[in-house]
Amino acid sequence: METAHLSQHFMNHMMTHGHGDPFTVLGMHFADEGGIFIRVCFPEAEHIDIITPDGKKICTMNKIHDKGLFQADFPDKKKFFAYKLLIHFYNGFGMLTEDAYRFSPTLSDYDMYLINTGNHKNLYDVLGAHVITHEGVKGIRFAVWAPNAQRVSVVGRFNGWDGRRAMMRNRAGKGFWEIFIPHLKEGELYKYEIVNNKGQILPLKTDPVGFWTEMRPNSASIVYNPTRYQWNDKKWIQKRKKADALHEPLSIYEVHLGSWRRNSLEDNRWLTYREMAKELPEYLHYMGFTHVEFLPVSEHPFDGSWGYQTLGLYAPTSRYGTPDDFKFLVDTLHQEGFGVILDWVPAHFPKDAHGLAHFDGTELYEHPDPRRGEQEEWGTKVYNFGRTEVSNFLLANALYWIREFHIDGLRVDAVASMLYLDYGHAPGKWLPNIYGGRENLEAIAFLRKLNEWVYAEELGATISAEESTAWPMMSRPTYLGGLGFTYKWNMGWMNDTLRYIHRESVHRKYHQDELTFSFVYAFNENYILPLSHDEIVSGKGPILDKATGDMWQKFATVRAYYAFMFGHPGKQLLMMGDEFAQDHEWKYDGSLSWNELLDARHSGVQRMVKDLNELHKTQKPLYELDFEREGFEWIDGSDFEHSIVSFIRKAKDENDFIIVVSNFTPAVYHNYRIGTNIGGIYEEIFNSDNTIYGGSGILNFGELQTKEENSDGKKYTLELTIPPLATIMLRVRKKS
Repeated sequence: METAHLSQHFMNHMMTHGHGDPFTVLGMHFADEGGIFIRVCFPEAEHIDIITPDGKKICTMNKIHDKGLFQADFPDKKKFFAYKLLIHFYNGFGMLTEDAYRFSPTLSDYDMYLINTGNHKNLYDVLGAHVITHEGVKGIRFAVWAPNAQRVSVVGRFNGWDGRRAMMRNRAGKGFWEIFIPHLKEGELYKYEIVNNKGQILPLKTDPVGFWTEMRPNSASIVYNPTRYQWNDKKWIQKRKKADALHEPLSIYEVHLGSWRRNSLEDNRWLTYREMAKELPEYLHYMGFTHVEFLPVSEHPFDGSWGYQTLGLYAPTSRYGTPDDFKFLVDTLHQEGFGVILDWVPAHFPKDAHGLAHFDGTELYEHPDPRRGEQEEWGTKVYNFGRTEVSNFLLANALYWIREFHIDGLRVDAVASMLYLDYGHAPGKWLPNIYGGRENLEAIAFLRKLNEWVYAEELGATISAEESTAWPMMSRPTYLGGLGFTYKWNMGWMNDTLRYIHRESVHRKYHQDELTFSFVYAFNENYILPLSHDEIVSGKGPILDKATGDMWQKFATVRAYYAFMFGHPGKQLLMMGDEFAQDHEWKYDGSLSWNELLDARHSGVQRMVKDLNELHKTQKPLYELDFEREGFEWIDGSDFEHSIVSFIRKAKDENDFIIVVSNFTPAVYHNYRIGTNIGGIYEEIFNSDNTIYGGSGILNFGELQTKEENSDGKKYTLELTIPPLATIMLRVRKKS
């Protein structure tokens, strides 16, 4: 029961500030005084008629407040009845509509319970804006989590961005707000107007679970139906579910969608998702990569963050098209045989007023203590991983990308910043855990749950950690005490080896450990060897500048280094542009320098990477036992005088192996002896000094016969010519 009579003070306040629980005031109600009344808030209306569903006028409502509050009383009615509203505007136009406040709730208690406890794997089906049919009427259901708000309203063009027009139902005690607005359609712009617990109206907020957003600098969410797209990649998904990822080839091409290639004929604009779907698979086929990894595509306000400061975790950026267009890109890549990995950022978020920061006027998504809730180094907020609803928001988002966009793997960014409470904080400006340590116990629990959810729900999907410390067991199962990732990026290998090739070649012999140390721990984790975007930005220079010497030596060193990487245990990742040794630092606001391929030195590197990818896919020793010690054997890692390393890579079949030899000096070594356990005739299957790659052409031609002499502690000896600044690969053609 509700009172049919409102005080003037109450109405003044409601029409000025809104109402925290409008469903108790608006819509159809039994009156305390007997009968039924209908109350409507519509500030733009001149008058409103109550209409039967078949179009007959019942009555004209009384205007009980001059700012747009209307009421009709039915003192003799004993039962609720169906009705519609005919809104008459001052300009003479009319609009027949349903009353949003006559509909029952759409959120179930069970859904809200699951989110409150952090266990709703389909959270995105509950929150956000959804096209539904409710009680026989089509419209949009809006739902948002804002437990500390006094009032929440949906605003958009459909209601003149007026917070009094679509005040949401408060699911008291649950923290959720919802409303079903009839007749709204897909494509509507909307935001949330939130009044905090002090009665202040906050800046309009983008939907945290919005599926599509306006092009920056605008930031309204757009109603989108995520289930509409018809996929054509069933064969790929079935293949992925049966795949044994750890024992298959994985060569990743890292791509920033806005700068891979641009349309120079149309003001150097970005390519759209659909244009990329035409051009990128063609290039991947040519180069032989197995997967593409996109820098974050989640909506972000600032181009210069490259997507790593995201505010729309559920929305593919509108820079390149619609969500369906992005699905088309993924779909096409799958049909062409390429896996798709997505960079994902659950560690932090920017402070933009329309985003998650102080979402309902309190520290809702961020940790309330700035010693944990601020990442000062980046000027961002840190998620409160210990809050169940926040954890659920992030966990469900991971599943959302895999399920709704058929993403094959997520690369979790900045994991170290999540694991350590003192990361990026000055001494004394971080808050220890309950045991006095620096480990973020809540984040650790979150990451374990993330991997458990993904592996349980989505067979074949992978999760990689970009983590720069020696945290143990990153890629070991959670039931063994690990964090459960599929792979870990080997940042140590990257830093050591880049430091090594940056040294003058005459000094490298004093730093052989920088080349070999990674082999000590190579099998502690399932490693990806990354040469990523982070190494060619912010003044670090291109990969070419990391090598020393004259220009010939620089190119030769890069070729030798890439081939060494493909020979090293682990999977490989190259940032776009690295595959042809682009000679300048990557820039997010321009295209790669494709014109450099007119230079034989750059095209030679590209040809070599293409051949390495083909070798990687066809030679089992280069991928099958990447993460097992049985797949690797040293020949000699201590020839520091010549800056040469030599080792054996093995397949599961013990008779299938490849010998890798890398020389990081510009000297040529003739009759260089290496040992092998298998006698016979060997052949050189790869040489980075080949003239087709821009090298000097010092090759090991023809048959290489072993001698039955002990070398490097092995029974047989091979005598080789070792080219300058080069990596060669050999395999036995005929055993003796």
